[in-house]
Amino acid sequence: MLITFVILYLMLSVGIGLFAATRVHNAKDFAVAGRSLPLPVVTATVFATWFGAEAVFGISATFVKDGLTGVVADPFGSSLCLVFAGVLFSRYLYKLNILTLGDFYRMRYSRPVEVITTLCIVASYLGWVAAQIKALGLIFYVVTDGVVSQEAGMILGTAIVLAYTTFGGMFSVAILDFVQMAVSMGGLLFIAFVVSGKVDGGASHVIAHARDAGKLEFFPPADPMLWLTFLGAWVTMMLGSIPQQDVFQRITSASSQKIALWGSVLGASIYFCFTFVPMFIAYSATLIDPKLFADLLEKDTQLLLPTLVLQHTPLVAQVLFFGAVLSAIMSCSSATLLAPSVTFAENVLKGFYPGMRDHQFLWAMRGSLVGFAVIVLSFALHSESSIFKMVENAYKVTLAGAFVPLLAGILWRRATSQGALAAIVGGLGSWILIEVMEGEASPVPPQLIGLGVSLLGMWAGSLLPQWIAHPQSAHDLHATMHRKTAAHTGHVAH
Repeated sequence: MLITFVILYLMLSVGIGLFAATRVHNAKDFAVAGRSLPLPVVTATVFATWFGAEAVFGISATFVKDGLTGVVADPFGSSLCLVFAGVLFSRYLYKLNILTLGDFYRMRYSRPVEVITTLCIVASYLGWVAAQIKALGLIFYVVTDGVVSQEAGMILGTAIVLAYTTFGGMFSVAILDFVQMAVSMGGLLFIAFVVSGKVDGGASHVIAHARDAGKLEFFPPADPMLWLTFLGAWVTMMLGSIPQQDVFQRITSASSQKIALWGSVLGASIYFCFTFVPMFIAYSATLIDPKLFADLLEKDTQLLLPTLVLQHTPLVAQVLFFGAVLSAIMSCSSATLLAPSVTFAENVLKGFYPGMRDHQFLWAMRGSLVGFAVIVLSFALHSESSIFKMVENAYKVTLAGAFVPLLAGILWRRATSQGALAAIVGGLGSWILIEVMEGEASPVPPQLIGLGVSLLGMWAGSLLPQWIAHPQSAHDLHATMHRKTAAHTGHVAH
């Protein structure tokens, strides 16, 4: 019965996605759903930005082991990221009517900045999408009781997601996000209700036990090294994931600037609150069957929730749980496959073939999507990192290489192309150097060093050449930079 339900659910999802594909008539429809989505759908898509494999399996398992301190990156950092991105994108970028973040880098700076930041953004998706694919393989393995291996499940899951995303683009993603948000929230809330009834004392006892065990302590002890690690994880997810194409696509697919802002705030708020549901379910598992789940904590924490549901809940709960999990993972993986493919086609391929007609460009985006999916699948099949770690590490490259040029380009009128290049090269170079030489032994997280050097590079690269070439008054320098910014961005700096 469970396998039958999973098959039917997957067929229904593919059918809905392919139906949405009938609304795709041009590249703009494919990339940003024609900028036509209403507030409920934008809220659902923003929620689905993060509510995927790491929210269900990764965060919950990490919370059981390390408490709230261990999940500072997600959901605390990721929720704030969605709020900050919503404010920045809706207020400054929505009016530009662009398809990708790479377009902004080109308009504000130059073609080299566009290409380098685009490649940084595309590279950051490798671990993120691989985590979703890995989780799909885990689901198929558990549901079939090992008949379908995790590797075969990854291949099958990738093929299913590709089936509707390749044709429907953002329309398919948005419609399925709306449906799957309702399924995932309803299913996980029902599981939480069933599981709490199996613990003596109910939900209040689970929360009290977690508090007494120190799992609800958020801040680390007063140790500078622990605080640096804590802040590094928080800042990486909070700031490093702002220059992301999937976040940009979801927000700017809204039908108005106001909906773009409120959809991001509402989606972030719902996401932050709802991630505590899988945490509650996973911690309840350790009280229901301490021996079994203590062994799983040592072997594979990602099996905590599936094992609990299969061994301690009725069939209807199992159906709802796996429906909820598949909903969350498929909605997340489809958008995160789409985003890097669209930005690569728009900001790299299109530059080499500027004469492409819209229909040709649409198929270039679809071809990029298939190619990226093959690369991600290969990475997922050969990676041994946990789902949570794959996601947490994904955004170090954009924190060091893409965040400062984006923020400075929006808020600082004196930012120049030379400054952006210095920020990118300095940030990425210092981060990679420290990561290779020191790694986790570094007293300061390497990505924070990269962020600091990137800030310094933007300041020095933008101002020093001007001061050397034009040692006149600061007033003249300000006027020159203001005219250049206005010409490139249509006064977006204001």
